[in-house]
Amino acid sequence: MFKLDLPPDPKEVAAIEARRNREKERQSRIFNVRTRVIGVDVQGLNSQVEEQKLREAAERSKEAAYGTSQVQYDLIAQMLEKEEAERTRRLAKKVQEFREQKQQLKDRHEFDLWEPDRLCKEFPAHLGDYGPYYGLASLQCFSGKDLDRAMCLRMQQEQFRHSLDKQIQEQQEARVDEQCADKLSDQLRLAMDTRATQLAKLEESCRTAMMHAIANANKAKAAELAAQKRHECQRQQEANFMEIQNQITSDLLTENPQIAQHPVAPHRVLPHCWKGMTPEQQAAIRKAQEVQRHEKEAQRHSEQALDAEWESQTMRLAQAAMELEEQERQLCAEFQRGLGSFNQQLAKEQKAQENYLNSVIYTNQPTVEYHLQFNTSTR
Repeated sequence: MFKLDLPPDPKEVAAIEARRNREKERQSRIFNVRTRVIGVDVQGLNSQVEEQKLREAAERSKEAAYGTSQVQYDLIAQMLEKEEAERTRRLAKKVQEFREQKQQLKDRHEFDLWEPDRLCKEFPAHLGDYGPYYGLASLQCFSGKDLDRAMCLRMQQEQFRHSLDKQIQEQQEARVDEQCADKLSDQLRLAMDTRATQLAKLEESCRTAMMHAIANANKAKAAELAAQKRHECQRQQEANFMEIQNQITSDLLTENPQIAQHPVAPHRVLPHCWKGMTPEQQAAIRKAQEVQRHEKEAQRHSEQALDAEWESQTMRLAQAAMELEEQERQLCAEFQRGLGSFNQQLAKEQKAQENYLNSVIYTNQPTVEYHLQFNTSTR
């Protein structure tokens, strides 16, 4: 009668499938303990990454600046080392020149000791066939004598001249290199001096402006202080003149005894005008002091009697407190004994109850399957 094999609605099927997917995603998100308990702060992590990048960039810039300053320091150190080497070389050259000019071998006192061939040099072996030193029976040539010594000496001189020219050329090249280095160092020093001069001029201008401002402020302050001082001196002089006039015309110097009486309260006096008490006033004061002395003695006796009464009362109260403490101690001991027996009885009853629960009530322990049936849905 009714057609039951209808196809399912695609929209309904899509909605059911979407709900299932959302449920699975929700279960994966909620049942994940790490995400649910710990959580991840993406914004905080991104901010930390940005801070780390900024810190690394600052470190790189600092290292670059340090490297640049280090290169400059190295150049300065190299120039200083070159200057020191040049200074040492010049000093060695001067010492060598001094030795060559002032400390020659022929100028020494012991030249004869260091020259054993002096006689041979004075009388050469062969100067020619008709030498002035040869006698009638003198031989003119011996084995082992060098007759070509002059030619060898010329060759040695030529070789020495060639090596000397080569050394001179090398020295000139080294001097040119040193001049270039000196020029560079001079340029660097000149730039540094120029910068230092500019900074010094700027500092001097700032200092001059500050000194002018301070000087103007000091001048204004000095003028103000001078005006205040003049005004204060004038006011002080006027006050002094007024005080002198008042003292001359006042009753203090005229010795008027009525000036010490207070105009509002007759029983009081004016301290700055009072000339002293009369004998009647002194007698009244002594009489009042005697009355006060007797009253003080009577008050002291009454205070001693009261203190004795309080001391006896304190001793009685202390004795009563000791008796009460003893009674309280006895009651506490008796209470502790009763409490201990009650706790023992209560412990026996709890032990019997626990044995009954473990042996009779809780005999069927839950398994893992029992716990897994809970918390299977996110709703």
